[in-house]
Parts: sequence; C-alpha cells; structure tokens
Amino acid sequence: MFKLEYGNNHVLAFYSLRKKDKMKTTLKKIHLLFLLMLGFTIVSNAQAKKKANKDTEAWRYEIEVVQTGTQGTYLIKVWSYSKKPDVAIEQAKKNAVHGIIFKGFSGTSTVPGQKALTSNVNLEDEKEDFFKPFFADGGKYMKFVSTSNDGAVAAEDRMKIGKEYKVGVIVSVNVSALRKDLEDAGIIKSLSSGF
Repeated sequence: MFKLEYGNNHVLAFYSLRKKDKMKTTLKKIHLLFLLMLGFTIVSNAQAKKKANKDTEAWRYEIEVVQTGTQGTYLIKVWSYSKKPDVAIEQAKKNAVHGIIFKGFSGTSTVPGQKALTSNVNLEDEKEDFFKPFFADGGKYMKFVSTSNDGAVAAEDRMKIGKEYKVGVIVSVNVSALRKDLEDAGIIKSLSSGF
C-alpha cells in the first residue's frame, strides 16, 4: 500500500514537473514574443521619426491664414509634404512654428497676413545651437502651437501628388508668446529696441 502510494506520488510529482517545464517553456516563448514585438515597435517608431525629421529638414510647407484667433494667436493651415500622410500631419505643428519665425504668410481680404519674426535669412544657421533643440521632437516649439479639431484632417485637405501626400492641418500658433520667448533668448530683437 505504501509502495503504491509512494508510486502514485512519484508519478504525480513526475507529471507535475513536466507541467512546470511546459509552463516555463510557454512563458519563455511569451517573453520572447513580447520582446520581439517591443523591438519591432521601437524600430518602427524610430524609422517614422527619422523619416519625419528628414522631411522636416527640407522645410517644405505652405501656410495659409484661416483666421485671427485670440489676441496674439493665429489660426493657420499648414500644408506639409511626405510620402506618408501621418508623417505630414505630425510635422504640421513644427512647420507652422518654423513658418511664423522665418517665412510669415500672406493675408486675405478679411484676415491680415503676418511678416516673419525675423528678416535675417541666415538666422537659422547662425543660431543653430538654439534652433536644433528647439525644433527637435518634443522640443520647445510645442509650447507655442496646438492643432485644431485634435489634428483631424478634412478629406479635401489630403491630396496624393505623385509619390507623396500633401496634407493640410489647421493649427493655432501663439505668435505673441513665441516672439517674447525668442526676444528673451536674444534670438530676435525686441520690437521696442528699433532696427
């Protein structure tokens, strides 16, 4: 009787060990799969950011005014270009702030245009140490811009042109706060300092 019980216990222990081994193997496979998926996601995001930054370096965009917002704020539509529409949408805010600083935009019969905050065409190169981190992903430029309609794009504002997309995103830029920040940093001259 004792032998039988001992034998049964031995068999049970053996099956229990096999179950534990299978469970450990399954957990290892799940961990490996999770790590592979995590790695794939990280690589994909890094490639998307690299692509976005490459598109941004060219600074290809157009700006059109939509309306004057609250004091010192402009509502503008930024047309950005990229082979991937999501990249173009992501870069709209960065392009908007760049446009306000370096290009300005034309007005309409009802909304006045805005001159660039600087007339120095070499400013971006001269102040590269400032502007590179300023326009980096998640950089300080984010403080002065927000998307309208949560970044939703109207169907007519997403166009395929050749091998790339032209996407129009409406954003709000706080020009007054942006100007003050650039003045405080000594990047542009204060309006009150004269020319």
